[in-house]
Amino acid sequence: MSFTLSVRQGPARLAQRLPELTKTSALRSAVPARAFHQQSQQQSKRAGASFFTSRITSQAAYSNAFARAGGAARSYYQQAQQGTAALGGTGMRKLLVGGAIFGGTLVAINAVFNRETRDDGGMPVYEREYLNNTFLHTGLGVGIIGLTAWKMVNTGFVYRLMVTNPWVVGIGGLALSFGTMIATRSISPDNYVPKYAMWTAFNATQAAFVAPLLAFVPPALLGRAGLYTVAMMGALSIVGATAKQEKYLYIGGPLLAGAAIVAASGFAPLIIPATAVRTLAFTENIWLYGGLAVFGGFTLYDVQKVLHHARLAERGMIRRDPVNESIALELDFLNIFVRMVQILMMNQNRRK
Repeated sequence: MSFTLSVRQGPARLAQRLPELTKTSALRSAVPARAFHQQSQQQSKRAGASFFTSRITSQAAYSNAFARAGGAARSYYQQAQQGTAALGGTGMRKLLVGGAIFGGTLVAINAVFNRETRDDGGMPVYEREYLNNTFLHTGLGVGIIGLTAWKMVNTGFVYRLMVTNPWVVGIGGLALSFGTMIATRSISPDNYVPKYAMWTAFNATQAAFVAPLLAFVPPALLGRAGLYTVAMMGALSIVGATAKQEKYLYIGGPLLAGAAIVAASGFAPLIIPATAVRTLAFTENIWLYGGLAVFGGFTLYDVQKVLHHARLAERGMIRRDPVNESIALELDFLNIFVRMVQILMMNQNRRK
């Protein structure tokens, strides 16, 4: 009976407690929602803080990067300025060294070869004018040779010559060189157009021999060789111009013999086997240093020959022809220059 009463009172009691249960469940469900909302607000605040922090950090990183880049640019600019100053100092030092070389060479050669100066009161005006005109044509000829050789290198003509048969190139080049030289000398100086046209062709043939140096030798070394060549020839020319009349004209025969020996030593590697190392080294020294001595002597001889021809032209015995006179000085310059380049290259290879 008690059991029955308890069962019957259960639904009524449950109905009475239903509002309380509903309120409790609502409170319990509201707590997680409020917690989730608070958590979401905290996360959004953290996200906003992290967003602004990341932007501030990225801006700071960008500013640091630009600062580093600016510092690197400033350091590079300072290094460039220092390098420019160093190059300027190096150029000035090279200029001073070149001037010292020229002056020392002039003093030494003048002391050795010019002990007897002219006793006719100095160089007359007609000799000076003829000598200056000859040197002017010599400079123009060397300039034509240099420009033509540079053009040959840029157009690839030199490389086509190098892949051709060397015998054909050598024999053909020598034939063209001698042919244009003889033709230039045979044309009268009154015929300006054919005279200068053939002289230009002669300079072009000489450029074909010089062009490989421009293709494979560093420009700095070529500049040094040119400076040394100008110093040597300038000193010898001054000695020849101020020396006693016809003092060095007698050395023409011995110089021709020396030139023949130098030429034979140049063809020695084609005949002597490669196993004869000492013989080849000896012939190479003859070609290099013996050639310098021979063509230095030719410079003295050619300058005095120009002065001699000036005196003959003043008397009306020959025509004034500075183009023909310049050919000999051009050949002297080229032979000395080529040997200077090879000597400097040998010294550079030994240092390495």
